[in-house]
Order: sequence, then C-alpha cells, then structure tokens
Amino acid sequence: MSFLNQIKQRRTIYAIGRNVSLDQAKIEEIIKEAVKQSPSSFNSQSSRAVILFGDSHVKFWTIVLETLRKIVPAEAFEGTNAKINSFIAGAGSVLFYEDMAVIKGLQEQFALYADNFPVWAEHSTAIAQFATWTALSEAGIGASLQHYNPIVDEEVAEVFGIPADWKLRAQLVFGSIEAPAGEKTFIDDATRFKTFN
Repeated sequence: MSFLNQIKQRRTIYAIGRNVSLDQAKIEEIIKEAVKQSPSSFNSQSSRAVILFGDSHVKFWTIVLETLRKIVPAEAFEGTNAKINSFIAGAGSVLFYEDMAVIKGLQEQFALYADNFPVWAEHSTAIAQFATWTALSEAGIGASLQHYNPIVDEEVAEVFGIPADWKLRAQLVFGSIEAPAGEKTFIDDATRFKTFN
C-alpha cells in the first residue's frame, strides 16, 4: 500500500473494541517503531510514549472519567460518561509525552533558537502521533486522538510513575474497528492551496 493510501485509510474511529487480531507484543512493536522513526528537530528524540493495555488502559480512562465527573455538570454527564466508556471499550491507549528536560537542554545549548524549541517539540509529538495512528491503521486497528491533558496529568503521573519532566500532549485510544468512520469532506482546494511558478 502506498503512503498516500495509508494516510487516506487512517481515520478517526470512535466505535472500537477489543477484538484485535494482533497480539499485544506486535502492537507494542508497531507503536515503538513508529515513534522511533518519527523525525524531531535537531534529532532531539524528545517524544515519549506510555503504552497501556488491559487494566492499565482501563485505569487511565477511569481517571479521566472521574476527573470529568468533578467538572461536568451532573445534567450533562450522561454524554461524557458514554464517550469515556467507549474509550474504555478499546484494546489500549498510547499516552504521548514530550521530555521537557531534553527541550531545556537544547534551549541552553542553542540559545539563539531557545524560543523555538517548545514549538518544534509540538511538531515532533504531532508527527509521532500521526505516524503511530497511521501505522496502527495500516495494521487494521482503529484509533482516535484525544486531549484530556492537563486535567489528568498529575494523577496519571502519580499512578503510572511518569517522570516529572515529561509533559502529556495527547492520548491515542485504539482497538478493533466496530463501525466505520463517517464520511470525510474537504474544503475547496482553491481555499487551501496556492501554487507559484
């Protein structure tokens, strides 16, 4: 399959389950390789990934659910509860972090670019997220990218022993595809692109 076809195939899949055909070791290998092969500024390799399966996956999303329970009004919580439980129904999650100690070191080493390194770190983590998402999609695994940081960061760090210098950026929840993605529409090319000779 060509790379462009892989990109087209990668979609946000909300209806996920635990009926994945690959074993945990193979899924972990795919995730690790996707993150390792993702480019980063100055080859900083600042992206970090925490891979959760089984009880750990459920524990993470339970933390999210209980944190939201304290924030979301009771009359509006039913939808929130259903959404988070749809994530719990998945096979696993990848928590994407950036190691801020690496960023700080680069800022000190290359002071001229100090203001840019946090921005470039966001590029690095986005690429790692996209690469992982696409690699899982190629393997027939559905996923959706979520952002429940920073409201869960402190508790998650405590529960999973996350280093203090790691900053949570996104959560990719994955599993078997139980229902296809909706139709994807695009804005007009003339609005989005300009070409010059």
